[in-house]
Amino acid sequence: MPVRRYQLLPHARQVIRDRDFKMLPSIVRDWSPRDLAELVESLPAADQALALRHLSRPQAVAAFQYMIPTAQQRLLQRLANDEAAEMLNALPHDDLTLLLGELKAQESGEVLRLLAPQKRSTAKSLLEFPEDSAGRLMTPAYLAIRPDWTVQQTLDHVRVHGRDRETINALYVLDERGVLLDDIRISDLLLAPLTARVVELMDRNFVALNVTDSKDTAVAVFRREDRTVLPVVEADGRLVGIITADDVLDMAEAAATEDIQKIGGMEALDEPYLQISFAKMIRKRAGWLVLLFLGEMLTATAMGYFEKEIARAVVLALFIPLIISSGGNSGSQASTLVIRALALGELTLRDWYRVLRRELASGLALGTVLGSIGFLRIAIWSEFSDLYGPHWLLVAWTVAGALMGVVVWGTLSGSLLPFLLRRLGFDPAASSAPFVATLVDVTGLVIYFTVAAFILHGTLL
Repeated sequence: MPVRRYQLLPHARQVIRDRDFKMLPSIVRDWSPRDLAELVESLPAADQALALRHLSRPQAVAAFQYMIPTAQQRLLQRLANDEAAEMLNALPHDDLTLLLGELKAQESGEVLRLLAPQKRSTAKSLLEFPEDSAGRLMTPAYLAIRPDWTVQQTLDHVRVHGRDRETINALYVLDERGVLLDDIRISDLLLAPLTARVVELMDRNFVALNVTDSKDTAVAVFRREDRTVLPVVEADGRLVGIITADDVLDMAEAAATEDIQKIGGMEALDEPYLQISFAKMIRKRAGWLVLLFLGEMLTATAMGYFEKEIARAVVLALFIPLIISSGGNSGSQASTLVIRALALGELTLRDWYRVLRRELASGLALGTVLGSIGFLRIAIWSEFSDLYGPHWLLVAWTVAGALMGVVVWGTLSGSLLPFLLRRLGFDPAASSAPFVATLVDVTGLVIYFTVAAFILHGTLL
């Protein structure tokens, strides 16, 4: 029975810890670049460079390409200049741009000096595009062809120049000024007569991204068009690069991870969980926790404001956790749904009124369900005990009414806050579930005791 790679990973780590590097090549001989990258990333910082040096040069270069930018950055600091230059010059243009974008200005300058002249020039040109643009994701390693070429000429061109290109799934037809005329799939060329001309295969029905389009736009277009690669053009239509699906998937995964972490009530991590330093982890989490703690202190302030009401009707205090948790939960549900819908492009800022109406109806329905359960709970309990006193029916109506009000307020707050943040230019994911819950906790108490004062006036209050 063959030994699987994940079964060899602990063995490979132990070999490196024991400095038995003669064994390493035989263990990792058939490993993929992705597996090698995982091995190197899982090692202590002091061992990563040693492990890379004892791999074959092709394996070491391939492993470096698959490492995440933060891990590449740390590794570069431990490699000699000639080793770092070899790794960097082998990186695809888009991956190199991603790495350079993660570095500080001084570190970026040091990396650029290690690059070959042509690679350095391309990297500098890509870095000139805005950080959140399609221009930062693209690579100039594409195959361009002319409309007057024959299929035979085109295939000969692919054989000569195709090896150093990002992909040859699609070829791009350009005019003499470099303006994109069409894209043609390689399969169409393979099935066409060798004497046919490229112009005969063109339908001029292509989809392209602009260099200034946002990364979110790029993800949306890839999803809508179901493409593996898309061309990127300047405003005048000149082709300047292509974006492949793997880069978009990586970017979409990173954006989704960032949103999920923000929804959890913390700053987004810029490194994997097990690789981020303890101090940085605390900094990322402490800020939001302190902010939420200060917000929850307002709950205590609100309870102090209603101290007399609680003293006169102690039974009301029994339902405070029930009320505020229901409001917070409903708000968290609504904010999560809206944040994700905004991220997927299912909602835009113009849809806020439709969301308002929908969540108002949802809040009323959900509030009615919870209010009814709360009412029945008090009614049934009162049949067997006098816990809620002689005015149990009024207490039941108070709890039911407060639950309806708090749930409606929670759903409205949770659903509209992401729109407000997006309108102000902030990330909607910042309206995290804990943040909404904290907001609704404070206002929920006000709603609860306002309803109680109205219903219980003249009896318990």
